[in-house]
Amino acid sequence: MFLPFSHGAGSIFMNILYEPLLLNISCFSDFPKLLKHKTCSYAPNVTKFQKYNNAVLLAMQGNGELAGDVTNSFNHKVYINNGGELNGIPHIQTLREFPRKELFGKAVMVRFDSNILLKQEHNQKNQSDFNALFTIQYLHEAEAKVILVSDWKTNTSELHLEQVADFLSGIFQIQVVPLQGISCNKLSKVKDLQKENIYLIESLYNIKDEVANCLEFSRVLSTGVDIFVNDSFSSSHKVLASTVGVTRFCYACLAGFHFEVKLRLVKNLAETNKKPYVAIIGGGNLAEKAASFRFLASRCHGFVFVGMMSFQIMHASRVQVPIDFVDHKALPEALDIVRLARDNNVKILYPKDFWCRNKYNRKQLHVFPSHEILDGWVPIDLGPITLDEIGSLLSDCKKITWIGPVKFADGSEETNGGSKLAKILDQLSKGNCETTVVGTTACNLVTQETSSLSSINMVENASAVWEFLKGRKLPGVMAVDRAYPFEIKWNNVYSDPTQSLVVDIGSGNGLFLFEMARKRKDLNFLGLEMNEKLVLRCLDSIQQFGIKNG
Repeated sequence: MFLPFSHGAGSIFMNILYEPLLLNISCFSDFPKLLKHKTCSYAPNVTKFQKYNNAVLLAMQGNGELAGDVTNSFNHKVYINNGGELNGIPHIQTLREFPRKELFGKAVMVRFDSNILLKQEHNQKNQSDFNALFTIQYLHEAEAKVILVSDWKTNTSELHLEQVADFLSGIFQIQVVPLQGISCNKLSKVKDLQKENIYLIESLYNIKDEVANCLEFSRVLSTGVDIFVNDSFSSSHKVLASTVGVTRFCYACLAGFHFEVKLRLVKNLAETNKKPYVAIIGGGNLAEKAASFRFLASRCHGFVFVGMMSFQIMHASRVQVPIDFVDHKALPEALDIVRLARDNNVKILYPKDFWCRNKYNRKQLHVFPSHEILDGWVPIDLGPITLDEIGSLLSDCKKITWIGPVKFADGSEETNGGSKLAKILDQLSKGNCETTVVGTTACNLVTQETSSLSSINMVENASAVWEFLKGRKLPGVMAVDRAYPFEIKWNNVYSDPTQSLVVDIGSGNGLFLFEMARKRKDLNFLGLEMNEKLVLRCLDSIQQFGIKNG
């Protein structure tokens, strides 16, 4: 037998005279099972911060609820329905899968989302709060040296480093010690830190080297750090020193609990196993987001436009709208979206009426049909006919994604179109409809209008999701270590998975593997290749020639 190695397109075959490289495929069944985290056992004391954090303190108690919620949220498969991996989102290494014993005594830097961890009041209904807190709590209980870093705004005295450290101490009931010096490219020696405390580096918000992903700054920031944990999914679309640069200097780079859950929700947007699937699209800037609609049109059965973007779609659909609301620069993109929807049999629903405000008398409100808005009146919200039509369309849906706010010129408490839409989704989610809400404004509306979020998925940051929908790779995700899939169904790969396995490391164009697979039907062959184009070409050939053992 041969143990083949290849470099580039060519292969170098090493004749192994002693033992052939034969791997029994059954060994893959012995891979470690998903790790089960122990319950947080720290029982907090009442402090001056309790008035802000009652929900979080309850969640931190040793009743197993938090750990159970986090574990349950990971049972969802993160692959698209054909079993493949999404372009731009590889399988990544997660804190959940990383051996807990390997954390003991290690210096672990956690990049946290300041918008979640530094909120004045944590919402007991919001699983994001729980997961973000649980990442840090879990690392501390594993007896790692935990170092926190983020980029919160320092525009008030309450957000100075010492005050933030005190605030976090109240949340975790663990002493959080502030670390100065990163703004001068100098930090305290990590080896001198004590495991009993948690450490907080000063905010990176005003540090230019952070945004520039400066190599030297990344080195200083990660000096002495063994393991990096990214738990800030909201920054995953950016290239920052604290999310990308530091990964060059740490021997392990993992996704935290919060990061993994949000990534799973984003991947789930591509699942088409539940039909009909409708996307509710709000906000504006259609030209910037137009590339996302090719992805959505390939998966959704309907588009519902509820924001300023709807005027561009109406104009492209030859519906009369006031010229002041039309962005003529976005007309080509709007026409492409309408054409794309038609070609893919995707239904488009745009507003049929609006609540409008008189420019000269702000107290005067009136409902106008979308094609009959009078001069001097400005749309501020969706009208009742539109909301009824949306409710009717969504009533039969099995999957809904709402991304972007219901936002026009300015809102009114008397109309509340966004709130009414949130209530519609709340009712549907209690049935058999999988609902995902994306964006800060939409998530806040859902939080306010629903009694329970157990059946509604929320991704607070819309920017990262729009980048994903455009087909772009998220730098913060790509920087995390790669990992193998949770499960490979070998019965679908080989006709007889019990046959011995020959591995071609660096399989290149696959010629060796194909020829050997034809000649030796009694063996299974597996090619490993880092060139993605060659891999895709080989997979096509495997299918084309009907090879069942390669």
